[in-house]
Amino acid sequence: MSNNLAFADYAVFIIYFIAVSVYGYTIYRKRERNEHDAKAYFLAEGTLTWWAIGASLIASNISAEQFIGMSGEGFFLGIAVAAYEWIAAIALIIVAVWFIPVYLKNKIYTMPQFLKTRYNESTALIMAVFWLFLYVFVNLTSILYLGAVAINGLAGGEYLHVIMVGLAVFALIISLGGMKVVAYTDVIQVAVLIIGGLVTSYIALTTVAQYFGFGHDAIAGFQVLMEKAPEHFKMIIPRPTATSTQLEIDKYLTFPGLMAYLAGIWIINLNYWGCNQYITQRALGADLETARTGILFAGFLKLLMPVIVMLPGIAAYVLYQNGHLPQLVGGKDGAYSAMLTFLPTGLKGLSVAALTAAIVASLAGKVNSISTIYTLDVHKKYIQKDATDNAQVNIGKYAIFAAMLLAVLFTWNDLLGIGGVGGFTYIQKYTGFISPGVFAMFFLGMFWKRTTGTAAIVGVISGFLLSVLFNEFAPSLFGNETLLYTAYSNGKGAFEIPFHICMGLSFAFTMLLMIGVSLAGPKVNPKAFELDTEMFKLKPQTTVMIVITLLVICALYAKFW
Repeated sequence: MSNNLAFADYAVFIIYFIAVSVYGYTIYRKRERNEHDAKAYFLAEGTLTWWAIGASLIASNISAEQFIGMSGEGFFLGIAVAAYEWIAAIALIIVAVWFIPVYLKNKIYTMPQFLKTRYNESTALIMAVFWLFLYVFVNLTSILYLGAVAINGLAGGEYLHVIMVGLAVFALIISLGGMKVVAYTDVIQVAVLIIGGLVTSYIALTTVAQYFGFGHDAIAGFQVLMEKAPEHFKMIIPRPTATSTQLEIDKYLTFPGLMAYLAGIWIINLNYWGCNQYITQRALGADLETARTGILFAGFLKLLMPVIVMLPGIAAYVLYQNGHLPQLVGGKDGAYSAMLTFLPTGLKGLSVAALTAAIVASLAGKVNSISTIYTLDVHKKYIQKDATDNAQVNIGKYAIFAAMLLAVLFTWNDLLGIGGVGGFTYIQKYTGFISPGVFAMFFLGMFWKRTTGTAAIVGVISGFLLSVLFNEFAPSLFGNETLLYTAYSNGKGAFEIPFHICMGLSFAFTMLLMIGVSLAGPKVNPKAFELDTEMFKLKPQTTVMIVITLLVICALYAKFW
């Protein structure tokens, strides 16, 4: 066994594993009488509480790419990367107030079903197949690979494939029990990842304080971070000038200042939280008030995430710059693992448990959604139309096993090249090319009655092609004299358009194309959803939750602007 983890660390991890497994099995036994009810299996219809929905949303969202990737961006960019989390909280408010009522009023249970109901079967089938490939070969593979690499580094670097299989099997145990088991075990998972993450952040701050002569005072450690790395506590990355260094240019390309807030970051978050099966599925089986409260609870939890996933990266930067941290293994993405080396025995095991909880919860949530889409939107409609509830549940379980097996096979020797670009970048790269078209299709489909099925297909295709154009070809077409918002190349690196700006441009032109195509059709599409003011009304307690969340976000931006 590796010297990196002591017996106490393994003991803490084993206790976590047993607790999650026993709790999941207990939930499964309680709902065994409904095991052959397809909606109960896939959606846990009507049985999830608001706190289970909120915790499950966060557990499915926070995974290894957040712990490792966003901590690395904290090392590189600083607090600016927190925008992904804080804007996500606002996006969750928008989803809770305006998106979820449309889904629930029209009895939408899957995203392909939305497309069929609002547009046509062709659009639904195209996107169902696309989402299946995206979830299996992008989401599952990257999370499994990056998670296994992270835990393997802490365990001594000799058990990559064993850990990979172990994570897959653990996720299978949870996900085969259905949506209710996934959601309620996620409550434990999110508690472990938050507690473990906060402990890591606390140790990081006290370690900084200790190295700079302030004892074990975490608050003093935070003040040291602000003094030693003031540029890491600015939310807005300044636009480069002709005298900027390559490092300043690279930071702007990663997060292009105010321009990121005008386009890309909103598309990323609204598409992810509002048009994503493995996210919205948690709320689709509940009543409107429960779903709304759960989503808003998740938004409140998002406010804590930068403390957990970003602060250790800034601490690693300050220690590294002042010679208190050896060279990072794997560059900036090694920041989080480097900080874990400072943890005492026992707490290191808790942090491994937190990482594992994040990975397993995301894997379980994604394979459950893969199973739901395949069973309800492909198999039941095109392969076995007369499938009983019992047959659908069995098919769903086979789909879960097949998806996880494919993910393991493709990550075994990194066949998709995830390690070459990093798991976080890998996900952003391949989902970002399709996000503008998908979000435009959903947004117009919900709120503009004139949008047609033809426009939806045009939107998906044009969104992808425009993303390729702006990301890959526009820089060479326009050159350094382009009027687009670009970073200066200065001859120091390849000329690029920041990724967020590419998304904004793709979305804007896709919307224009869809509107143009729809204007050639009927004034009101007969498949358009009926909307009324009643479905968007909020209860007083809901309004209070929204106001508190927005005030906290405003205070954070006022502090770190």
